[in-house]
Amino acid sequence: MPNIKSAKKRLRTSEKARQGNKSVKSRINTARAKFYKAVVGDDKAAAQTALNSFCSALDMGVKRGAIKKNNANRRKSRARLRMNALLAA
Repeated sequence: MPNIKSAKKRLRTSEKARQGNKSVKSRINTARAKFYKAVVGDDKAAAQTALNSFCSALDMGVKRGAIKKNNANRRKSRARLRMNALLAA
């Protein structure tokens, strides 16, 4: 445990940030799982809806600072490639 007052405050604030990031990342992973499940099930309508919610969750994660912008863009690009493959099949 820190002894200095500013270090104690930093510990509290970093814990709050960690909890917030954990919440956002959990929401992203849940949306990703729903999308991949729809893609594997060959359900085009459900996959499109799930893709939209996944991209929205990623954008929210960037806005809140939980993930980097390029990370979100890379994940969206890969998800769209899967969606396009599903639509082409």
